[in-house]
Formats: sequence, C-alpha cells, structure tokens
Amino acid sequence: MTTNTEKFDRWIRDDFVDMNTALEERYFAQAGDRVNVAGIGDEIKNDLVAEGREHIIRLLEEGNTDEGFEAGFDLLGNVGFYMAACRRHDITEPSRETTSPLREASALALQLGASLGVAPRFVTAHLSTHNRAVNGVSKSFTALDDEMIFNEYNTRSILGFKRAADALFRILPLGLPSPIAPDLLAAAKTALDDVYANNAVLNEKLDVDRFFLCVRPYYKPYRVGLHVYRGANAGDFAGINVIDLLLGLCRADEAYYSQLLVDKLLYMLPEDQVLLKDCMRRGSLLEELLEVGKEHRGSESYQQCVRLFLDVCDMHGRIAAQHHDQLVSRFIEMPSRGLNQAHMDKLTASGPPLPVLLRSLEKLRDLRMAAQRDDIRTSHGQIERLRSTLRG
Repeated sequence: MTTNTEKFDRWIRDDFVDMNTALEERYFAQAGDRVNVAGIGDEIKNDLVAEGREHIIRLLEEGNTDEGFEAGFDLLGNVGFYMAACRRHDITEPSRETTSPLREASALALQLGASLGVAPRFVTAHLSTHNRAVNGVSKSFTALDDEMIFNEYNTRSILGFKRAADALFRILPLGLPSPIAPDLLAAAKTALDDVYANNAVLNEKLDVDRFFLCVRPYYKPYRVGLHVYRGANAGDFAGINVIDLLLGLCRADEAYYSQLLVDKLLYMLPEDQVLLKDCMRRGSLLEELLEVGKEHRGSESYQQCVRLFLDVCDMHGRIAAQHHDQLVSRFIEMPSRGLNQAHMDKLTASGPPLPVLLRSLEKLRDLRMAAQRDDIRTSHGQIERLRSTLRG
C-alpha cells in the first residue's frame, strides 16, 4: 500500500471506529426516539466528515497507483465505510439530494468501482470474506460487541455456503452416477449444517436492540455521485444462489429470481459474478437425478445419491426458514413495529418498504423450501417425485 492508503486505512481502523462508537452510544442512550440522530454529536460528525475528506483528497491527488485488485478493493471498502457512516449519521440523505455532497469520496469510489467491475460502494465482502485483520482485529464501523458478533458469525455462514456451493459445483463435470458424487453431496450437507449452527449462535448471542439500532443502519442505501446504490446485503455472494440453482429449487429463467440475480451481480466480487453467470446457464442436479432415475432408480448408488441429495435440499430449506422465521422476524420485523412512522420509509437496506421486502423474502424462503404454493412455481412436485423413488 502507498503511504496515503496506509494512513487512510489506519484512520478507518482507529479514529473512525472511535467516532462512530461514541455517536452510537449517544443515540442509544436517548430516553425517547432512539432512532433519531438529528442534533446529536454534531461536533463528532463534523470531525468525521472533515478528517475522512482530507484523507480522500490526498488519495485523489496521488492518482491511481494500480496495485492490483485486492489493494483497490480494500481501498474501495474504506471509502465506502466513510460514505456509509455519513449516511448512517444523516450527514447525507439520498431523498434530499440530487448528487452526493461527498464529491471527493464519490469521485474516488466511482473510479475504483468502474476499474474493479463492482458497485462503487462498500459491500458485504468488505466486512466478511475480504476483511483483513490487523493484530487480530478486523475492520468494522464501531467497537460494539454486537457488530463484532454479527460480522464473525455472518462470515462463518457465508464461508459455509461457499463450501457447499463448491462441493455441488464439482459434481457437474463428474455426473451424479460417479462414485465421487456421494462424497461431494455429503460435504455439501456438512457445510450447510455449519451454516445452520452458526445462524443459531447468532440468534442466541446478538442483542436485538443493539443490532437494529446500532449495526444495521450502516447498511442503508446512499448516493455515489448522481446515483443511489442499495445497501449491503448478507446474500451478496454467489454461493447461496449456486446452491439454489444446482439443487433445482430456484430457476434462472423465472422472472422474480432472475431479477434478484441481476440486481446483486455488481455487489459481488468479480470471481463470484463469473461463477454465478456460469451456473445460470447449466441444468440442475435435480433434473439430472430425475432423468437418471428413469432407468437406474433401483440401483444402490442411485438410492444413495437421492438420499444425500434430499438431505442437502432439506437442510437448505431449513436454513431458509431459520433465516426468515427467526433472524429476519426477530431482528428486523419485530423491532420495527414500535418504530416512529417517520423512520419507516428508510428502514430497509435494499430500498423497498418493509412489507414489500418481507413478502419478497417469504417467497424466496418458500422456493428454497420447495413449499407447495399455488401462486408461484416451486420445485415441490419434482422433489416429491424424486422422494417417491426411494425404497422404504
């Protein structure tokens, strides 16, 4: 890293965290509307804006040093942290702006995003899979325990999904009749077991109020230059969608699901974009199993594959239900019920009003569970047809 990049990184890891933490403690200590941030800690907010801008101006004057993707992506994350914090503290607010008042930060973010092939803002990978630890401490917005817990267990779940997706993807060139396929299906199931376990720990350890009031607000949409970019989403990586598609639980030619994939592409790492696009053009393992079963359903190898495949599908569905019925319900839907109406339209990170978001997430849950629904096409019938091929 260049000296200016190093200085900015140190500021993000130290003073920036201290300022955000101090502001969160003031917000949280309010006796009334704890979502309100107006008129609180203005001297800290002014310092945050000025210090960050000073670092970014020096980086713009230095120019693009082209030190490779990792360095560029890390710098984009730091600029994004700064812009996201300004949005969280209502220093910027897309609905009252036509262009971002953070002109220097927007210029640097747009340059980096365009050159890297990603959205010009901080994304989930900056807090999870591409969050380099220094002296055992990863980057964060605040020093609050609940942010550390969320980042740690969310990262573990993401890595579990990635392991499962990798195992399933490796079946494709081998084919399900391969003697190696059961090993890979078992590996996918083990990885998904880990996701479920980590989500359960997150549900147990994370404080609802602290997450809702002090962590999640950093994931809001904000404006970069002229355009508003939606907030970071925990699903902004290819693995979970690779699992959806390869298991045959979701289809890339279904408008609702394909729109979801299109909307998230630029919020993923370039390698994930390539993986997802590759997966979108392939058939599913479910279709392959049904085809193979026409002639070989009586063989022991086929029966073993079907059992393991259904185990993977069932666990993926259990995780979807866990995420929606426990995590989303407990950490987003329930605490929003007592929210001042003035704050409701700015609640979700993805942009749409909360009821719209919840309906969309419910649909996604039911697709992943292969639930029987009359209003959307799920894989319920195919899964049950496959299940019927099992011997007692």
